Parts: sequence; structure tokens; C-alpha cells
Amino acid sequence: MTTPLADAMSQLAIYDSLTGGKRQFVPLKAGQVGMYVCGMTVYDYCHIGHARVMVGFDMAVRWLAQLGYNVNYVRNITDIDDKIIARASENGEEIGTLTQRFIEAMHEDATALGCQMPDAEPRATDHIDEMQQMIGTLVTGDYAYAGDNGDVYYAVDSFADYGKLSKRNLDDMQAGSRVDVENDKRNPFDFVLWKSAKPNEPQWASPWGQGRPGWHIECSAMSTKCLGSTFDIHGGGHDLQFPHHENEIAQSEAATGCEYARNWMHVGFINVDGEKMSKSLGNFFTIRDVMVKYLPETVRFFLLSSHYRSQVNFSDSALDEAHNSLSRLYNVLKLAEQLKGEMLIIDEALTTEAYSSEAGQDFIKAMNDDFNSSTAISVLFGLARDITKAIKAEEIDTAWQSAQQLKALAQVLNILQQPVQQFLQAVIGEQADDGLTDAVIDNLIIERAESKANKNFARADEIREQLKNAGIELEDSRAGTTWRRA
Repeated sequence: MTTPLADAMSQLAIYDSLTGGKRQFVPLKAGQVGMYVCGMTVYDYCHIGHARVMVGFDMAVRWLAQLGYNVNYVRNITDIDDKIIARASENGEEIGTLTQRFIEAMHEDATALGCQMPDAEPRATDHIDEMQQMIGTLVTGDYAYAGDNGDVYYAVDSFADYGKLSKRNLDDMQAGSRVDVENDKRNPFDFVLWKSAKPNEPQWASPWGQGRPGWHIECSAMSTKCLGSTFDIHGGGHDLQFPHHENEIAQSEAATGCEYARNWMHVGFINVDGEKMSKSLGNFFTIRDVMVKYLPETVRFFLLSSHYRSQVNFSDSALDEAHNSLSRLYNVLKLAEQLKGEMLIIDEALTTEAYSSEAGQDFIKAMNDDFNSSTAISVLFGLARDITKAIKAEEIDTAWQSAQQLKALAQVLNILQQPVQQFLQAVIGEQADDGLTDAVIDNLIIERAESKANKNFARADEIREQLKNAGIELEDSRAGTTWRRA
């Protein structure tokens, strides 16, 4: 039997940062995808920008699997780095203790956000041998050289295509360069592959003396070890495009003689209230900071509501809007369950049926258009409107069918999968010390309006009474309902 997703596998198009356009995705091996994503440097808690990378690639992996691909998803951990060494010294803490603590915290944050674990999570310190082997190959091929200071550098002008990912011309960069030239560097843009040991720092023996790897070589060594010299998708945040990913291409292709990654995916920046997130600006938020105030599913929904490549503006108002939108979808599912007298439970047959529907075909088209979760979510809201219309027309079976489609399609985004009442109880229970939060009040007002529209006046009155007891006064007019604290 042909499934509605059978033809969709060949229709997936991905925007490739290297070529600068969308193109049909054709894997190296039919039915299989090798994906490498640059992970976190574990010296602190993950911030909201990390959350966007986690959720964005989790969404992509889930959709690839939904299409029928066997995905090998690799996301590395950088557990040796200048920042790690500095933080451990500052804390008076062993480096291994520090990194393990933040690796566990990262896993907790990712799980809370509904992200699946990668298939492999290689750590830099476990792959020193592979890094040294690749550096040795580069030195032998005259792509790298050892300085008198014990550092080993990659010679960028030895690689003719340097700059092809970031669309930067090396001659132009050199002409306008203000980079200080280190005494041992032949070119200001040469980058370090192996750092000579400094006192009281972690170090390993190497042909070039005691030292530790540079950052860029880590990913080249770990990706080729896990996925081979050439693999299907390489991803990360947009900030890694240059110099990190550019340097990865140069050293990997010089070392192997093969194309490095077939497709490059980059997740857009997150701005906070219109400005770039920065600790110095005081607008830096960890995932944990945000989840103190907002439900994890609300954060995931907010991140998926924009295309992964777009810039996103992070603010309380944007999270409040996402919270209300997600609650609206849950409330529609609640109405369908109440009228049908059943709990929505989705199985494989219902999922197949959902993708066969008109809405399902629109959802497939959106996700196959470079993983456009934003448009896919708009399809879900279309189904929510269909449910409301069907309920008003007392077409219970039609409403139920649309509700099943809504929940089934939302599975691949990993939203709307909690029992409806469980989510709504969590929302209602989300209160400030002095009463209901603004987001909860807005959500209850939305539910009250929907209850009145569906002639469930008992529930509408119950909500008004709940708000009144909390000191919230409502004022109804033709323009809608406004509220104020008494």
C-alpha cells in the first residue's frame, strides 16, 4: 500500500548555504541521511540561541524520519577550550567535573524542550588521536606548518576555494585586514590546528610537542570519524558560518580530497528586544531563565513559529503571544474532546489518514519546503478554525476528524502531544505570587469567548467567577473583552 508520504521523500528541498539556494535533497545513500551539527562548548548553561539550534535540528531530524529516512544524527560536544579552562580555573574546579555538570544540564534542557537525543554525541577529548592524524596529513600535504612557538597552523592560501561558504574572497580580506599578524603566522588568517602547552593546562603528547587541539579541527575529525569523508548535511548556528565552518571545509577537503558536506544548514540569529543577545548588554537569557516563566512547550512552539533560517526577536510579548496561540490550539482540542466524550489518541492509521487529507498535503508541502515549520503551523491553525466551525454547526463527527488530523500532524513538530487537560491545568496553575499572570488571564479570556460561542455558558460563567475571585475585572464590548486588576 502506498502511503501519502511515499512520493514526498523525493520532493524535499533544502536551502544550501554553500550554493545560496534551495535544491532537491538527494542523499549519498538512498534512504539514509548522515547529519552533523556543531554542538555546545560546555562551560555554562545553554542560552536561548542554543535552544533554537537544538529545536531547529530536532524538527529537521523528525521530519526526515517521518519521510522514511534512516537518520544518523551526530552533534558534538566541545569539552576542551579556552573558555572551559578559564571557567574551571575561576571556579577552582576540575575541568572534567565542570564539563560533565554542564553536559548533564544541557541534556536536561534539551529534554525539557522536547528534543530527542542525537544518535551520537562525540566529545573532543575522546578524539585527540583522530585530530592529530588529520593535522599530520595536512602538514605532509603542505596545507599546514609548524611554527617555532610549537603551534601548528593551517595555511589558508594553500586551499584555492577558501571562502566559498561565506562568499568571502581571501585577497579582499587580506587587503582590508586589521588582524595582527602573529610572529609565527605566514598569513593573518591562518588558524591554529594544534596549540602548544601552557603551564597548568590540559595537554597531550604529539609529534609537535605537548599541547591541545584548536577548535576548528575538532569538528572535522569527529564528523569524518562518525559519518565518513563526505556526508549529507552539516548544520549549526549562522554565527558559525565564518570562520568555523569555512575552516572546517578547508582542512577537511584538503585532508581527504573529498567534498566535505553535501548540504549546509544554518539557523538564524535570535535578537532580544531588537538587539543582539549579549551578556554585556544585560539581555542574555539561559534556557533555564526562560523556562522559569514559560512552559517548555511554549518555548518550543515559539521557536518553531518562525522559519529556522530567519532572525527571531525574543521578548516577553513574543513568548506571551506564543503561549496564547498554543493554548488556543489546546482549547480547541479540549472542546472537541468534550463534545465527542472521548480522549484524542492518535495511532499510525490515523496519522496516515491525516497526511492523506487536504490539510495533510498542505503540511507536507510546507515541511518539504526547507522545513518550513512556520507555514506548517499555519496549517494547524486552519484545522483549528475548521473544528470551531464544525462545532458551531453541531457537526460533531467532522469536528472530531479535524481534531484527529490536527493532533496527528502536530506529532512531527512534537507539540500538542500532552493530554489536553494536563497542559491546560499547567497553564492555569502558572501563577505569580500575587495572583494570575497576564498570560494566564489572556488565555482564560480566550477560553471564555470560545465557551460563549459554543453556548457553553456554564464554563464561561465559571471563568468569569474565577477571574473575579482573583481580583480581575472584565469589561465586555463589541470590540472584545478587556480586563484590569481591581
